Amino acid sequence: MFNWYVGLLAVSGIAMIAMATMKSGQSSTSRTINFIFGSVYLGYAGYLAFIFDGDSYWIFFQAFILPVLMAVNFFRTRTPRQKLTDTQKAWREYQRSEQRQ
Repeated sequence: MFNWYVGLLAVSGIAMIAMATMKSGQSSTSRTINFIFGSVYLGYAGYLAFIFDGDSYWIFFQAFILPVLMAVNFFRTRTPRQKLTDTQKAWREYQRSEQRQ
């Protein structure tokens, strides 16, 4: 179980760092958060794999909620938004003007 936990931490860290390196669609804040937490996850996995020699440890599976949320945010911001045609823009403006009256 310990090896699975360390492996999942490492994969999560690598995935978040990879998402941080891609510039398309993300804000700089989102990229910074991805990089910081990815580095923390990868560093902790390295610590557990190579330095830790204790008898007991705690496994926090809640820690894997953050990488999932960051991945959802990453893919949500990468999907292109539909551009409206001139006719659609005019129709929306007409609907807004009708609601005001």
